Amino acid sequence: HYLFCGIQGNRRLPRFVPSEADLVFAAIDIVTQHNLPPGRVFCEWGSGFGTGTCLAALLGYEAYGIEIEPELVDIARDMARDLDIPAEFLCTSYIPEGFESYSGVGGEDLVRSRTFTYPGEDSDLELRYDGMDVDIAGIDLFFAYPWPEEQELMQKLFDAVAAEDAILIAYHSAKEICVYRKLFDARTAF
Repeated sequence: HYLFCGIQGNRRLPRFVPSEADLVFAAIDIVTQHNLPPGRVFCEWGSGFGTGTCLAALLGYEAYGIEIEPELVDIARDMARDLDIPAEFLCTSYIPEGFESYSGVGGEDLVRSRTFTYPGEDSDLELRYDGMDVDIAGIDLFFAYPWPEEQELMQKLFDAVAAEDAILIAYHSAKEICVYRKLFDARTAF
């Protein structure tokens, strides 16, 4: 079921656990068929080999994968190129500039730096990932397969950076795939 298996030669790759590609495809396909995302821009946080990002591209999304491990980004780029899939992979953290994570009780937590302002808060700053043509607010569908200690962090990040009506698919296990919609953007309420 996997496009790749997490082993390159006899060496395990750093911090990578594959999700079930058929379940990822089904989740993206279902939200797409029901027109839940407001548009067709996709971003995978922690894209690993890029399977989810490539599947989204095959379903018609402008697809971006965010991965901090350079070896995994190289593999994802090679796979997309070899299969002629129009997906982009960025070697960076999914936590954008202006935010930080820290280890807290029960896992990772998210904080906004004191100097950071959201777009429209006395700043013309557009929140984006380096190398991505789209602002984060322009991403319609996010996908993540978080480590257990990152589950709450990724939901907080989604709440903090996603635009109203954006969708997050969180693959917690083959038995638990959750879909979230951002219903209210407190940043634009005032």
